[in-house]
Amino acid sequence: MVRIEMGHLGSGLLFLVLSCLSYSPSIATQVSHDGRALTIDGQRRLILSGSIHYPRSTAEMWPDLIQKAKDGGLNAIETYVFWNIHEPRRREYNFQGNRDLIRFIKTVHQAGLYFILRIGPYACAEWNYGGFPVWLHQMEGIQFRTDNQIFKDEMQSFTAHIVNMIKEENLLAHQGGPIILTQIENEFGNVMGPYGAAGKKYVEWCAKMADSLNVGVPWIMCQQADAPQPMINTCNGFYCHNFKPNNANSPKMWTENWTGWFKKWGGRDPHRTAEDVSNAVALFFKNGGTLQNYYMYHGGTNFGRTAGGPYITTSYDYDAPLDEYGNLRQPKWGHLKALHLVLLSMENALVNGDVTTTDYGHGATATMYKPANGTAGCFLANQNGTTDVLITFQGLQYLVPAWSVSILPDCKNNVYNTAKIQAQTSIMVKKPNAAENEPAQLIWQWRAEKIKDTLKGQHGSFTSTQLLEQKMATGDTSDYLWYMTSVHMSKSDPIYSKHMTLRVNTTGYVLHAFVNGKLVGSQLGKSGNYIFEAPVTVKPKKNDITLLSATVGLPNYGAFFDKDPAGIVSGPVELVGNGNVSKDLSASQWSYKIGLNGYAQEVYSENPKHDPKWTTEALPLNRRMTWYKTTFKPPLGEEPVVVDLLGMGKGEAWVNGQSIGRFWPTFKAPSDGCGNCDYRGTYDPNRCTTGCGEPTQRWYHVPRSFLRSGDNTLILFEEMGGNPTQVNFQTVTVGTVCGMITERNKVELSCQGGRTISQIQFASYGDPQGKCGSFKKGICESSDAFSAIEKACVGKTSCSISAEDTTLGWTTCGVVENRLAVQAVCS
Repeated sequence: MVRIEMGHLGSGLLFLVLSCLSYSPSIATQVSHDGRALTIDGQRRLILSGSIHYPRSTAEMWPDLIQKAKDGGLNAIETYVFWNIHEPRRREYNFQGNRDLIRFIKTVHQAGLYFILRIGPYACAEWNYGGFPVWLHQMEGIQFRTDNQIFKDEMQSFTAHIVNMIKEENLLAHQGGPIILTQIENEFGNVMGPYGAAGKKYVEWCAKMADSLNVGVPWIMCQQADAPQPMINTCNGFYCHNFKPNNANSPKMWTENWTGWFKKWGGRDPHRTAEDVSNAVALFFKNGGTLQNYYMYHGGTNFGRTAGGPYITTSYDYDAPLDEYGNLRQPKWGHLKALHLVLLSMENALVNGDVTTTDYGHGATATMYKPANGTAGCFLANQNGTTDVLITFQGLQYLVPAWSVSILPDCKNNVYNTAKIQAQTSIMVKKPNAAENEPAQLIWQWRAEKIKDTLKGQHGSFTSTQLLEQKMATGDTSDYLWYMTSVHMSKSDPIYSKHMTLRVNTTGYVLHAFVNGKLVGSQLGKSGNYIFEAPVTVKPKKNDITLLSATVGLPNYGAFFDKDPAGIVSGPVELVGNGNVSKDLSASQWSYKIGLNGYAQEVYSENPKHDPKWTTEALPLNRRMTWYKTTFKPPLGEEPVVVDLLGMGKGEAWVNGQSIGRFWPTFKAPSDGCGNCDYRGTYDPNRCTTGCGEPTQRWYHVPRSFLRSGDNTLILFEEMGGNPTQVNFQTVTVGTVCGMITERNKVELSCQGGRTISQIQFASYGDPQGKCGSFKKGICESSDAFSAIEKACVGKTSCSISAEDTTLGWTTCGVVENRLAVQAVCS
C-alpha cells in the first residue's frame, strides 16, 4: 500500500483527530440530539460511519474489517439485521457463525467504535426477499408493510426479540455499549404511495411500537419524509447535501452514501470514483450534515442463497473502500481517510459554529463555520461540472477544480481537495495457488443428479389441480421446484400431431422443460412474465411433461414486492397442435417436488445423508444436472483466496461443506458501454463501468476460515453444463502500487502479505503526467529521483520518501510546484 502524510496536518492536531475516532468501551453514555447533531453526554458529535454486513463476511474477518474501518478514519459501524437468517422458521432462531449479531456488535465495541443498528426488520440491501423470511408469505391473510395485524404482530415479535437480546448484553449506549442509534422500517417512503391510508397508519404504528421498546437512544427512519416524532428521518442516495429533515429538532443525517453499486448477472462492473464520493461527503458536511454513513464500506459476499434480486450476483463488492475480500481499495480508502481526518479536526466548528455562505455564481460557494470558541473552518465548493474556478476568499485566491470541494480547516490553508487524490493507487492481481505438492490440475470426481424418476412424474411430495406460485409451494427452501404432469393423446384427437409445440407462460427466472424424459429447451426470463415455446415429439399414448422452475434470488425492493410471483403461476401450459389449436394442461393433476435429490441427500456436505458414490471414470464435460468434487490444498500465506470458475455454467459451490454462493460465469456483460470515466458531473451506476464482454462474475471468494491445513473439498453443482477442468484456486494481492503527491508531502510504499518491492517501474520528480499504469515524464524532472527511490525501496516490504529537493534532487521546473510520481511492483 502507499500511505500519504498530510503536510498541513500537524502532529498535535493529528493526535487530537485520532483520539476522536474512538471512545472508552463500557462507559455508559447518554445519547440524544438537537437540530444540529447527535449529542453524546451533552456534547454534539460528528459521526463518520461505514456499513459492514456481518453475514456477508465471516466472524474471523470481522476484527480486521473493523480495524481497517477505524484506521480509515471512521468512528462508527452500521449494519442491517437480517430477519430471514435469524428466524428461518417461525420462532426458531439462529445466531451462529456469521449470523452472530451480538458477537459482531461486541467486536465493534472492543475496537472502540460506535454502532448504528438498523433493525428494520425490512432490509432491502439486495438481500433475498429484502430480509423477510418466506414463511411470512405463507401465512393466511398476511399483507406486508401495511396496516395488517398479522404482519405487525410478527414484525413486533422479531424487533422486540432483537432489542431484548441487545439489552441483555448491555450493548445500548446508556448501558455502556456502543449502540447510539436504532432504526425501524427502511426506505418505505420511496414506495409508500400505493399502500394508501393503510401505509400511513403502518408508519405511525411503527413509530409507536419502536418507541415503546425503550432503547434509550434515538430511533431513525430513513427515506421517510413523514416520519412521526420522535423518529428522525434520514437520507439515502448518491448525494444528500440538499436533504432537509422534517423537524427542526432533527439533525441532518445520511444513512446511506452509496460508494458504488451492486452487480446483476449479465451486467457490467459499476464503479464510483473516489473524487465523486469525497465531493458528495464534503458537500454534505458543508451544508450542515453531521452524521454520514458509507453504504457499503465493506460489501462482501452473498454466501449461499442470500443474494436478492432477481439475478443479483454472489459478489457484493459494491466498489466499497474495502473490497469483497477485505483488501483496501486504493485510492478510495486512502482519499476518504484523509477527508475524515480533516473533517474530524473541524468537529467543534461544524457542530457548534455559526454558518455563513457566500455565493459566487456558476456553482461556486464559500461556507464558513465560526464557533464561539475555537478555530473557524471553511469549505470552498465548485459544483460546475466542467470549469475550474478561481475563488477570492478573505483576501486570498484559491483555484478550485470543477466538481470539487476544497477544505480549509483554519479558513486559510487549503489542506484537502476532493478532486486531488494524493493517496495511493493499488492494482490488485490474482496469484496462482502456491500450496506445497499441489498438482498442476485438480483431479475430479463426479456423479449425476438423479432425475429419471422425476422426469416420469414420480416421487412428488404433493399434488394440485392448479399451477402453484413457487414461493408459496417451496417456502424458498430451494431454488428449484418441479412441476410434473402427464397427458394422454390419441391419433383420433383433432389437435394431435407427432410434432407439436409446448407453450409455457411462466414467471420463473429460469425454466427447463422435459417431455418424455428428454430436455426440449431452457429459457431465462429476465423480467416479468415470459412465454417459453419449444417443438416436442408427442406419442399417441401417455406423455410425461416435467417442468423445472428455478429462482435466482427473490425480489427485495418495490411496493408489494412480496407479491411478485415466481414459478409457473396459473400458466397456461399448453400443447399446440394442428391448426394452431391448443390443449390447456393448466388444470391437470400436477405433482410437485421441491429441490433436487443431491440437495436432499446433502452430497455437498462433509457428512452426507447417504453415500454419494462419486466416480472418476469418464469425466463428463458440459453435462447438465451434474455434481463435481475435487480436493485441494490451501494456498500458502494469509492473503484472500478465490476460486476461478471460468468454464462452469450455472450452479452453486461449496468448500468443506460451506456454500460460497451461486455461480454463473457463462452469463456475460454486454460488449459495449465501457470506457473512460470522468468523475465530474452527477453520478449514476451506468457512468463508470468495466467488464464489457466478460463474465459478470468469474472469481468467487473462499474465506480463509473455510479452509483447513491439508486437503480441502470443493463441490460444484452444475445446472446448465460446464467444464470443471479449468477451475483453479488463486490468491488476491497488491501487484502494483503507485503514488503521485505534491512537494513537501511524504509517500510510503508498502506491499501486502510479506511481499517485497522488486522493481521501480517509474519514478519522476518534477512535472510527471498521467496516472497509475500510464505515467509519463513531463518537460522537467530531477535526474537523481529514480536512483534515490530505487535505493530506498527495492528489496523492502515498505519504504518512505519525502517529496523534497534535498531528498530527490533539484529540478529545472522553476516556480512550478513539483510532483512526485512512483510506480512499483510487489512480488
